[in-house]
Amino acid sequence: MYSKKRSSLLLTTYLLLSCVTPSQAQDVETNTSPQNPSSAQVQSTDKFNSSGNPLLFPTKTQEVEIEEQQPVTLNQAIEIALNNNKDLEVARLQLDRSRDSLNASLATQLPTLNGQLEFNQRGDDTPGEDDFIMRDRSLLLGQIELSYNVYDGGRRNANIARSSREVYLNQLEVERISEDVRFRATNAYYELQNADAQVAIAQAAIEDFSQTLRDAQLLEQAGLGTRFDVLQAEVDLANANQALTRAIAEQRNARRNLAQVLSVGQNVELTAADEIQENGEWPYDLEQSIVMAYKNRAELQQLLVQREINEQDREIALAATRPTVNLFANYNFTNTFTDTFDSTGYANGYNVGARLNWEIFDGGEASARADVETRNIEIDETNFAKQRDEIRLNIETAYNNMIANKENISTTETAVTTAVESLRLARLRFQAGVGTQTDVINAQRSLTEARGNFLQAIIGYNQSLNELQRAVSNLPDNKLFEVR
Repeated sequence: MYSKKRSSLLLTTYLLLSCVTPSQAQDVETNTSPQNPSSAQVQSTDKFNSSGNPLLFPTKTQEVEIEEQQPVTLNQAIEIALNNNKDLEVARLQLDRSRDSLNASLATQLPTLNGQLEFNQRGDDTPGEDDFIMRDRSLLLGQIELSYNVYDGGRRNANIARSSREVYLNQLEVERISEDVRFRATNAYYELQNADAQVAIAQAAIEDFSQTLRDAQLLEQAGLGTRFDVLQAEVDLANANQALTRAIAEQRNARRNLAQVLSVGQNVELTAADEIQENGEWPYDLEQSIVMAYKNRAELQQLLVQREINEQDREIALAATRPTVNLFANYNFTNTFTDTFDSTGYANGYNVGARLNWEIFDGGEASARADVETRNIEIDETNFAKQRDEIRLNIETAYNNMIANKENISTTETAVTTAVESLRLARLRFQAGVGTQTDVINAQRSLTEARGNFLQAIIGYNQSLNELQRAVSNLPDNKLFEVR
């Protein structure tokens, strides 16, 4: 019941904001009042995909000229951003690369088989009955060898574990960037909604001050008002026109900012299709939110994974001081031919053995490299504690702002109703000659401020909710590492 009442008041507020004087009508940007999008208004996100050529460099004005305005919903804006974001695309490629590296590390668990074949020909002068005779001899050599590294001091297992954690780390990076893209797209969308609302509020202020000017002029003509009242009303109307001009500029900037965040084409301008309303509820208390963030945030998990990677790097460094054991088996043959291709000799054999290598002293290099990784592990642990504290601060800040904005919605909603009635009474008193123009002007300014506060409370609530969702992350399933 309460939410329906609020939606009704919000709709009434926009109806009050929909009027504008003829002199300003041509300057007002379209779509200043958000409306429910229809299937015809909101189109598929395919057309918003950025150019496949990342080196696109417009050289003509028509290539950057805005050809159309396209309304998008918040969900569409998020989808477009996830499809077009270049940082996310790079992160996905890095994830694929790390998987390839893991496959390469796993391949070292298998033995290697090498084959070699060599052919050479040699000519020798041999003495004959009357002269030297050139005789050709050909030699064919072949060998095949199977080798396997039985023990390498732990280097192989450490490399495999490291590559596995690299894959995990890149999965988390894809997730982190995805959450950032969602947050930035949502925040840019709310900023555009706020800019649209400010334009609508400025329009309503112009209508209010225009009415005051008409009343002052009528009273002056009837001998009941003064020239001063008319001049004061003209000044207030001029100030309202300036405020509308600034609001329109901010609206255009907000539209371009949304287009930049979503990485859409050069010729498209985006408008907000969703109406301004509370975009959901937060079902958790502060303590639950903090604990969920500690479990869900990819940034914390990344630091733990990086610590594990540094542990494997330390193991790899220490492996240089340990012995390695290799098993090998080979088969080889030799065959010699004369210039008449007659075989003059054939020999073959095999060889099976083991080989032990041990670098007994390396001057302390391996130990020093291991110490470097130990310092890196300590740095990761310190960064983890720092990141954990930052996450808690972000949670508490967003949560407190959300609660404050939630309460302000009810307060400012009542203030708008009161201000509308106050302006109506002040205008009636002024028209009847028992009130002053100052009362009307003050009531108009109070109404403009109340409208702005009401819409700002709703948008501020949505922004705080967005910040809280980003601070917790991975909602609603609370699952880490989903690759989007």
